[in-house]
Amino acid sequence: MSSLTPNRFGGALLAAALATLPFTAAVHAQAYPSRPITMIVPVQAGSGADAILRIVAQRMSDNMKQPIVLENLPGAAGVIGAERAARAPADGYTIFGANDGTLNMTPHLRKKVNYDTLESFEPVSLLANITWVLIANPSLPAKTVKDLIALAKANPGKMDYASGGVGSPQHIAMELFSSQAGVKLNHVPYKGATQAASDVVSGHVPVMFTALSIVLSQIQAGKVRALAVGGAKRFPQVPNVPTVSESGLPGFEFVTWAGLYMPRGTPKAVIDRLAAEAAKAMADADVREKLTALGLEPVGSTPEELRRATRQGFERMGKTIRAAGIQPE
Repeated sequence: MSSLTPNRFGGALLAAALATLPFTAAVHAQAYPSRPITMIVPVQAGSGADAILRIVAQRMSDNMKQPIVLENLPGAAGVIGAERAARAPADGYTIFGANDGTLNMTPHLRKKVNYDTLESFEPVSLLANITWVLIANPSLPAKTVKDLIALAKANPGKMDYASGGVGSPQHIAMELFSSQAGVKLNHVPYKGATQAASDVVSGHVPVMFTALSIVLSQIQAGKVRALAVGGAKRFPQVPNVPTVSESGLPGFEFVTWAGLYMPRGTPKAVIDRLAAEAAKAMADADVREKLTALGLEPVGSTPEELRRATRQGFERMGKTIRAAGIQPE
């Protein structure tokens, strides 16, 4: 999956987004926000998307002088949280802190979900890309991607991999990897990505694809082995870890992102205010430094740019999932 390039939108667009803040703030200073805002996060605390949302929400909260309270609702590959967000009042006091796994992957993998990615939510701002990494427990006799593929081919159907649940990004990433590598691995779904990664570190499951932010400290401590990153280029935090593409599967790319949405029908003035606040937070050097240190790529966008990215991602992932032969459950 292709990522959105950091700073792609340029200083002019960021300045334009920031320029809306004085106007909207002046008009709505007394009315919005006048009480705490809830941010629904459809993944476990500690996941890549959760890390992005916590950092940005804290800065937005500080700037708006109003609490933004994160409510983690993991489970069913994000469906539980997404359905709650879709049903929430469109009054500006519920933000949906979504990852594109929940929006662009899960609907293609479930026969029914009670939300529509393109109709149930109002885009606000894309925040950051999530770098993915293929990890293995050190006890596994595979130090490279080629080693892993050879081991899997020598033991067809005998190697397990962990994920954050059926239809989760971890599930899709590994299925795409398996399809391209021509190997058969057994899926072991968990209720969340952090729990799954913990079991790979402890050796209960040998391998998985996961967000780099979840396991960066364990990689650096040698508690888990990083075989390759899923992006098109190496990541600065783990410069010695090659990409999957340069490790024997040319063209493989898997990078996801997290962004802010509101329930459909939220007033445009509220969307504009929050988009401007998100742009302000994403321009903050401390925010960008914190995200980068976790293995995340700050991006930022306007609502319309996120709308286009969501539509393109939804269509692209549908085609990718069908091409890989992954059937909805």
